[in-house]
Amino acid sequence: MTVVDSVLGVLPSRLRRLALKHRELVKFALVGGTTFVIDNGIWYLLKLTVLNDKPITAKAIAIIVATIVNYVLNREWSFRTRGGRERHHEAALFFVISGVAVGINLVPPLISRYVFNLEVPHVSLLVQESADFISGSIIGMLLAVGFRFWGFRRWVFPDELGQVR
Repeated sequence: MTVVDSVLGVLPSRLRRLALKHRELVKFALVGGTTFVIDNGIWYLLKLTVLNDKPITAKAIAIIVATIVNYVLNREWSFRTRGGRERHHEAALFFVISGVAVGINLVPPLISRYVFNLEVPHVSLLVQESADFISGSIIGMLLAVGFRFWGFRRWVFPDELGQVR
Protein backbone atom coordinates (compact mmCIF):
# COMPACT_ATOMS: atom_id res chain seq x y z
CA MET A 1 0.00 0.00 0.00
CA THR A 2 1.40 3.40 -0.98
CA VAL A 3 1.50 6.49 1.22
CA VAL A 4 -1.17 8.09 -0.96
CA ASP A 5 -3.46 5.07 -0.54
CA SER A 6 -2.92 5.19 3.23
CA VAL A 7 -3.84 8.88 3.37
CA LEU A 8 -6.84 8.40 1.08
CA GLY A 9 -8.07 5.58 3.29
CA VAL A 10 -8.29 7.94 6.27
CA LEU A 11 -10.21 10.69 4.46
CA PRO A 12 -14.01 10.90 4.68
CA SER A 13 -15.66 9.41 1.57
CA ARG A 14 -16.78 12.76 0.12
CA LEU A 15 -13.27 14.25 0.46
CA ARG A 16 -11.71 10.98 -0.82
CA ARG A 17 -13.81 11.14 -4.01
CA LEU A 18 -12.76 14.77 -4.56
CA ALA A 19 -9.08 13.93 -3.96
CA LEU A 20 -9.25 10.98 -6.36
CA LYS A 21 -10.99 13.08 -9.01
CA HIS A 22 -8.27 15.73 -8.76
CA ARG A 23 -5.39 13.38 -7.86
CA GLU A 24 -2.92 15.13 -10.14
CA LEU A 25 -3.70 18.53 -8.64
CA VAL A 26 -3.39 17.15 -5.10
CA LYS A 27 0.00 15.60 -5.91
CA PHE A 28 1.11 18.81 -7.62
CA ALA A 29 0.08 20.76 -4.51
CA LEU A 30 2.00 18.40 -2.20
CA VAL A 31 5.11 18.72 -4.36
CA GLY A 32 4.58 22.47 -4.33
CA GLY A 33 4.30 22.49 -0.54
CA THR A 34 7.55 20.57 -0.26
CA THR A 35 9.39 22.88 -2.62
CA PHE A 36 7.83 25.91 -0.88
CA VAL A 37 9.62 24.84 2.31
CA ILE A 38 12.86 24.23 0.39
CA ASP A 39 12.59 27.57 -1.43
CA ASN A 40 11.93 29.61 1.70
CA GLY A 41 14.48 27.74 3.80
CA ILE A 42 17.25 28.40 1.28
CA TRP A 43 16.06 31.98 0.64
CA TYR A 44 16.16 32.97 4.29
CA LEU A 45 19.39 31.09 4.92
CA LEU A 46 21.11 32.99 2.08
CA LYS A 47 19.34 36.30 2.70
CA LEU A 48 20.20 36.36 6.38
CA THR A 49 23.83 35.28 5.87
CA VAL A 50 26.03 35.48 2.75
CA LEU A 51 23.58 37.38 0.51
CA ASN A 52 22.32 39.82 3.12
CA ASP A 53 22.55 42.78 0.72
CA LYS A 54 21.19 40.85 -2.31
CA PRO A 55 17.75 39.47 -1.36
CA ILE A 56 16.53 39.10 -4.95
CA THR A 57 19.64 37.11 -5.90
CA ALA A 58 19.08 34.93 -2.82
CA LYS A 59 15.45 34.37 -3.88
CA ALA A 60 16.49 33.47 -7.44
CA ILE A 61 19.01 30.89 -6.18
CA ALA A 62 16.43 29.41 -3.82
CA ILE A 63 13.86 29.17 -6.61
CA ILE A 64 16.35 27.43 -8.91
CA VAL A 65 17.21 24.79 -6.30
CA ALA A 66 13.52 24.25 -5.50
CA THR A 67 12.75 23.99 -9.23
CA ILE A 68 15.22 21.15 -9.69
CA VAL A 69 13.62 19.25 -6.81
CA ASN A 70 10.22 20.14 -8.28
CA TYR A 71 11.11 18.58 -11.64
CA VAL A 72 12.18 15.30 -10.12
CA LEU A 73 9.11 15.02 -7.88
CA ASN A 74 6.64 16.07 -10.59
CA ARG A 75 8.19 13.78 -13.19
CA GLU A 76 8.34 10.76 -10.93
CA TRP A 77 5.15 11.28 -8.95
CA SER A 78 2.63 14.02 -9.88
CA PHE A 79 2.66 13.54 -13.66
CA ARG A 80 4.16 10.05 -13.92
CA THR A 81 1.33 8.80 -16.15
CA ARG A 82 1.69 11.75 -18.53
CA GLY A 83 4.36 12.78 -20.94
CA GLY A 84 6.01 10.27 -23.18
CA ARG A 85 8.55 12.68 -24.62
CA GLU A 86 12.24 11.97 -24.62
CA ARG A 87 13.65 12.99 -21.22
CA HIS A 88 15.93 15.72 -22.56
CA HIS A 89 13.05 17.32 -24.50
CA GLU A 90 10.72 17.07 -21.52
CA ALA A 91 13.37 18.49 -19.16
CA ALA A 92 14.10 21.37 -21.54
CA LEU A 93 10.39 22.27 -21.71
CA PHE A 94 10.08 21.94 -17.93
CA PHE A 95 12.96 24.32 -17.31
CA VAL A 96 11.76 26.82 -19.92
CA ILE A 97 8.32 26.93 -18.27
CA SER A 98 10.01 27.09 -14.86
CA GLY A 99 12.33 29.87 -16.03
CA VAL A 100 9.36 31.98 -17.05
CA ALA A 101 7.77 31.14 -13.68
CA VAL A 102 10.94 32.31 -11.87
CA GLY A 103 10.55 35.66 -13.62
CA ILE A 104 6.87 35.80 -12.64
CA ASN A 105 7.80 34.90 -9.04
CA LEU A 106 10.43 37.66 -8.81
CA VAL A 107 8.20 40.51 -10.05
CA PRO A 108 6.27 41.08 -6.79
CA PRO A 109 9.40 41.25 -4.54
CA LEU A 110 11.12 43.51 -7.08
CA ILE A 111 8.12 45.84 -6.99
CA SER A 112 7.95 45.64 -3.20
CA ARG A 113 11.62 46.49 -2.72
CA TYR A 114 12.39 48.85 -5.57
CA VAL A 115 9.09 50.53 -6.49
CA PHE A 116 7.45 50.78 -3.06
CA ASN A 117 10.83 51.08 -1.24
CA LEU A 118 9.79 48.55 1.39
CA GLU A 119 13.34 48.07 2.59
CA VAL A 120 15.54 49.35 5.39
CA PRO A 121 16.16 52.34 5.97
CA HIS A 122 12.80 53.45 4.51
CA VAL A 123 10.87 51.02 6.72
CA SER A 124 11.62 48.88 9.76
CA LEU A 125 13.28 45.47 9.43
CA LEU A 126 10.00 43.80 10.43
CA VAL A 127 8.09 45.61 7.65
CA GLN A 128 10.84 44.77 5.12
CA GLU A 129 10.84 41.06 6.01
CA SER A 130 7.04 40.88 6.08
CA ALA A 131 6.84 42.59 2.68
CA ASP A 132 9.51 40.25 1.29
CA PHE A 133 7.63 37.19 2.52
CA ILE A 134 4.22 38.34 1.32
CA SER A 135 5.45 39.52 -2.06
CA GLY A 136 7.97 36.75 -2.77
CA SER A 137 6.58 33.71 -1.01
CA ILE A 138 2.86 34.32 -1.23
CA ILE A 139 1.94 36.56 -4.18
CA GLY A 140 4.87 35.65 -6.45
CA MET A 141 4.66 31.96 -5.61
CA LEU A 142 0.91 31.79 -6.26
CA LEU A 143 1.25 33.51 -9.63
CA ALA A 144 4.14 31.20 -10.59
CA VAL A 145 2.34 28.05 -9.38
CA GLY A 146 -0.72 28.81 -11.50
CA PHE A 147 1.46 29.38 -14.54
CA ARG A 148 3.51 26.22 -13.87
CA PHE A 149 0.50 23.95 -13.44
CA TRP A 150 -1.03 25.22 -16.67
CA GLY A 151 2.29 25.05 -18.57
CA PHE A 152 3.27 21.61 -17.27
CA ARG A 153 -0.08 20.06 -18.18
CA ARG A 154 -0.19 21.85 -21.54
CA TRP A 155 3.36 21.43 -22.83
CA VAL A 156 5.65 19.44 -20.55
CA PHE A 157 3.45 16.49 -19.54
CA PRO A 158 0.57 16.59 -22.05
CA ASP A 159 -2.13 13.98 -21.55
CA GLU A 160 -2.19 12.94 -25.21
CA LEU A 161 1.34 11.56 -24.82
CA GLY A 162 0.50 9.81 -21.54
CA GLN A 163 1.57 6.30 -20.76
CA VAL A 164 -0.25 4.05 -18.37
CA ARG A 165 2.24 2.74 -15.81
